[in-house]
Amino acid sequence: MNTVRKLIYRTVIKHVLGVTLAFSALFFFIDFVDEIRKYSALDSLVSCLYMQGQHFYDIFPIGLLIGAIMALAGMARTTEFTILRTGGLGPGRALSLLGVLGVSAAVLMVVVGNWAVPWTEQQLTLHKAQIGQRGTLKLGGSGTWLRERRDISGEAAHTVTVNVGSAVSDTEFGAVRIFEFDGQGRLQRRLFAQEARIQPLGGEVSAQGSVWHLKGVTEVVWLSRERQIDEQAVRSGAQLVRESQHDSLAWHSSLTPLVVSASVLPPETMSTFALWRYTEHLASNAQAAQRYEIEFWKKSFYPLVCLVMVALALPYAYLHARSGGMSLKIFGGVMLGISFVLANHISSHLGLLHDWEPWLAAAAPSVLYLLLSMSAFAWLVRYR
Repeated sequence: MNTVRKLIYRTVIKHVLGVTLAFSALFFFIDFVDEIRKYSALDSLVSCLYMQGQHFYDIFPIGLLIGAIMALAGMARTTEFTILRTGGLGPGRALSLLGVLGVSAAVLMVVVGNWAVPWTEQQLTLHKAQIGQRGTLKLGGSGTWLRERRDISGEAAHTVTVNVGSAVSDTEFGAVRIFEFDGQGRLQRRLFAQEARIQPLGGEVSAQGSVWHLKGVTEVVWLSRERQIDEQAVRSGAQLVRESQHDSLAWHSSLTPLVVSASVLPPETMSTFALWRYTEHLASNAQAAQRYEIEFWKKSFYPLVCLVMVALALPYAYLHARSGGMSLKIFGGVMLGISFVLANHISSHLGLLHDWEPWLAAAAPSVLYLLLSMSAFAWLVRYR
């Protein structure tokens, strides 16, 4: 059985690597042509190398499907798999052998999606910031907005809104504006800082909060708590607003670098843990978190896509080449796999549009196609 296992694994892995490398080379060429229009050849090359992490994460399931179909269909066409079946390789054993490959590929997707992709996307962001204007990454016209609630004993919860205009690194940001509101929604304090460096308390993943070290700070404080400017106060020249300048200022907040970085990067490039932390932050501050919840469950179920792809390829080992139309059947399997990828992407958008349960929107395509592939496998084993 070890010989059979090595034969199947070697054949499938060889084809999967070949297909994945071909797709990676194609995407690398497309990215390089696009980047060379904006940057130098060396900078474009570095950017394209960093992009390969996300590309590998996206194309590996399709590469696994196409490679497995080519390998198993090739073994069926040369009667290798038929000989293995007559030698005692039953359907259950064949399913378990490919299941091990699927589980190994799923583990690889977990590692790539939670460590490799966030790291490469962060390096890509920093690289483009360094070769861009003044080494900063602009976050659109209005920047990115965050909010936190502060519970004060005996008073209604205070609200703090933070706007980040640009990013230098995962802990350093520029053009930071902070607005502090009281329990009645009245603006009490406004801070504008040219630079901000976030230092987490108790480690990067700690829930103890962080200290924002602000530089070049303009502070505006409304001295009148009730914000009622009566005519007598105006005539007396009472000071109702105080504005001051600070070279540096420490500001304590529950917004950690992980949360701020999560708001800067698109949800597709975040790790599962970062998505979970950010959804918890949004929910605790009464902000819409469904998009990130769907992405969290989608990323959690994404490794199961590898099992689905292997299950879709398994029936091709039981097809007979003598019946003809083998190339058409292989093409149909590839199209079926591509339709699964499309359904997986569309399902998340439909879930967001129709307010479905996040886990249901993320898991429905995988469960549906897995049942479809297992049904086709059972039918082929029984009748062919």
